[in-house]
Amino acid sequence: MAEHELFVNEERPQRALLVGVDTGEFDQEASLAELSELTRSAGAEPAFFLTQKRPSPDTATCLGSGMAEEAGDLVRREELDLVIFDRELSPTQIRNLEKLCGVRVIDRTMLILDIFALRARSKEGKLQVELAQLRYMLPRLAGQGTALSRLGGGIGTRGPGETKLETDRRHIRRRIGSLKEQLKQVEASRAVIDKRRRKNGTVTVALVGYTNAGKSTLMNRLTQAGVLAEDKLFATLDPTARALKLPGGKTVMLIDTVGLLRRLPHHLVEAFKSTLEQAATADILLNICDASSPEAREHLAVTEQLLQELGSAGRPVIPVLNKWDAVADRSLAPRLPGAVHLSALTGEGVDELLQAIEENLPEKMFEVELLFPFAKSGLAAKLREDGAVLCEEYVPEGLKVTARVDERLYGQVRDFDTAPKGEVDG
Repeated sequence: MAEHELFVNEERPQRALLVGVDTGEFDQEASLAELSELTRSAGAEPAFFLTQKRPSPDTATCLGSGMAEEAGDLVRREELDLVIFDRELSPTQIRNLEKLCGVRVIDRTMLILDIFALRARSKEGKLQVELAQLRYMLPRLAGQGTALSRLGGGIGTRGPGETKLETDRRHIRRRIGSLKEQLKQVEASRAVIDKRRRKNGTVTVALVGYTNAGKSTLMNRLTQAGVLAEDKLFATLDPTARALKLPGGKTVMLIDTVGLLRRLPHHLVEAFKSTLEQAATADILLNICDASSPEAREHLAVTEQLLQELGSAGRPVIPVLNKWDAVADRSLAPRLPGAVHLSALTGEGVDELLQAIEENLPEKMFEVELLFPFAKSGLAAKLREDGAVLCEEYVPEGLKVTARVDERLYGQVRDFDTAPKGEVDG
């Protein structure tokens, strides 16, 4: 399925009217501010805002009839290009609003799907986005007007025939089935890699959190991964994994993941469930938020709730308050037990984060003294690669090494231990 391309190939950014209907279900002001950021991330300009308090959305136009006409007048008067609603709309509501406004009308979910389609780069990411788009489209085919009218009456099409609506539905269902199968193959392939990592004792550390919290910048700071890091929502969509060697010598696998969002559409959660579960089942989770945001606490809570739903219970979660350099009054910033304050941009606090990761490793590192005969001195290379060599010297009996190792690595060199092993603090 082709990308929506709502905002690309324009000489100037499209100017949009952002509309919120406040029914008291959520913080409308905060949600509309988020919609504004989403609009910019898609390449459009939020030019005007319109909100209306109602007990429930109007079935015909979402807004009340008077406010809907006012929105149409505003669009024509200011020559706006697009109307974006901060909730899901039915096909009937979209059709009625487009008649009133004379421009394209989309909802929050369509906007997010468009951004995801724009950002997807990997095969899995593209499959997941298309699956989410089709799942969203399928129940909305009804009410799409003459574009889905009955097939023509020419030769080969006479008789009762089949409506284009039914044809489209069957085609979409077939495509959804095909996408699910392809995703199963991708997931099976990744499961093999994950199993190999676990067998090899590789510890995974996942960067999770609200979109635009600085996860990709932190990933680049820690591993020089070269991940796209922009001041846009959903700048990173595809998971990226890179090796990170900790100060104590342990190498872990750091995984950057898609950002989360308030009221993330159900279709996207379902489509990206395998990717999100990969993050939720990591050995250590870094819950990253923008400490300079007034909603930092809420962002942390949104992430934590979704992780629990995906099965992260029992795994260590380290709250990471990023963009600490941008916090004007640090006394007002969230104070959380075990939280690390850092700036991925400047590097402030990175050492504290690495220490926190080491303290939460599933296997503690401990110090050993080893003596390898000359014929086995090649084992020292294994220590340098997977552990931390503190000291080594050649003696008449062979190569003497002091190193920090974990249980798995110790099992490979146990025969050459010259002293009882003792666990190292920190």
